[in-house]
Amino acid sequence: MWKCKHTWKKASVNTLWCLIGCSIGDFGTIIYFQNITHGYSTLEIMLLAIINGLITSIILETFILCRQLGLINAFRTAIGMSFVSMVGMEVAMNTTDFMLNGEAVINLRSLPLILAAGFLTPLPYNYWKLKKYGISCH
Repeated sequence: MWKCKHTWKKASVNTLWCLIGCSIGDFGTIIYFQNITHGYSTLEIMLLAIINGLITSIILETFILCRQLGLINAFRTAIGMSFVSMVGMEVAMNTTDFMLNGEAVINLRSLPLILAAGFLTPLPYNYWKLKKYGISCH
């Protein structure tokens, strides 16, 4: 089951789209708080970054699917098929950020590792779901 190159390729493309959507909200939030004076803890910022990452990913996926499925069905698909993947991705990215930087910080040194963790964490789940059910978010 885990040896199909076509499914790995499709799952990788789907995961990449999810990563782009999640990164916009997540990194935008962290960069915002990185550049202002505030009294929020690292955990509070990371939780807000996760929520914003989920929101932007759902918006991007809904937009991508809208032409094929219509707005309501595109939104349902974006929520239903990839939410587990998005949550795993967000938690992996923020955990990696915290492990590397000790706080909610985006810098060029840690960014590739954060993105790699965000991509690799949900990829097997996306492959499995695509292979087993033929379900894809894109």
